[in-house]
Amino acid sequence: MALGGVLRGWLDAVAGIDWALVGWSAFRILAIVLLARLVIVVTSGLIDRFSERAAGGRDALGDRRFATLAAVGKSTIRYVVDFVAAVTILSLFGIDTSSILLGAGVAGLAVGFGAQNLVKDVIGGFFILLEDQYAVGDYVDLGDVSGIVEGIGLRTTQIRDFGGQLHVMPNGAVQRVTNFSRGPLRVLFEVNVPYGEDTTRAIQVIQRTLEDYRAESDVVVDGPKVLGVSKLGTTGVFVMVWAQVKSMEHWAVERELKLRIKDSLDQAGIDISYPRRFLLNVTAERRRAPASRRRRDMPAPRAGAEPQPGGAGGVSRDPGENDDRHREE
Repeated sequence: MALGGVLRGWLDAVAGIDWALVGWSAFRILAIVLLARLVIVVTSGLIDRFSERAAGGRDALGDRRFATLAAVGKSTIRYVVDFVAAVTILSLFGIDTSSILLGAGVAGLAVGFGAQNLVKDVIGGFFILLEDQYAVGDYVDLGDVSGIVEGIGLRTTQIRDFGGQLHVMPNGAVQRVTNFSRGPLRVLFEVNVPYGEDTTRAIQVIQRTLEDYRAESDVVVDGPKVLGVSKLGTTGVFVMVWAQVKSMEHWAVERELKLRIKDSLDQAGIDISYPRRFLLNVTAERRRAPASRRRRDMPAPRAGAEPQPGGAGGVSRDPGENDDRHREE
């Protein structure tokens, strides 16, 4: 009896439903879902195509960089489209979505204040990848740390310095980037030639050495050459040497050029100026010279004569002591 009443009530409820409205609502919900999926698929395809075209002709590091950017872009679009679709579907059921949007905004602000450093790091990492500021394998100076980039993520950058230490730096803390791996680098140093040497001949020897190195090296982009006399120092004439080499080769080239210039100047008999120190004991000479002159000028004492105060071979006494002795006599 009770079961029959429940069944009869359920049938009455079903009979009272406006099936046309239900069907129309279901159709709109399905259309919203399909439209959202279509937007996600189309935009993801466009992002992938743009990423492949932008990474065309680049190395594997460039491919990974654009793949990371594409993944971030597709995830962002998917979350935004799903959120808009969900709010639109809820509005079909008569739910006030303004409160949902307000709550989402408050939640976003709370997350933003609570995790602002995280958001700052992620945004910084996104622009580092987007602008291609540096890549894995580049030698960079980020202000607080410098070294070889070993990894780049959305939140952190990993750098290993010359000491072998691995530094993990938040991308939000990167304020200035100096990249030594983009384009040729300059080699610039000076050779100090003493004033006593022939400067013109020294420059000719240095230039021949630079030309020989250019013929052997495959890392030189321009030069090396002698720019001329840069300054006249206190110890000699400074000759400036300049070259432009491939990235990350400037240290090795500078060391090799300095060694070859030193050997060439040695073979040519030309010295390289360096600080020298001469010590002269003038005080001792002045102290000895008057004493010798006094000994030569003093007369020789007579045999049996009593030594006089201050005389040759005598003993010097205090003047006051001599006066007392004369008074006693």
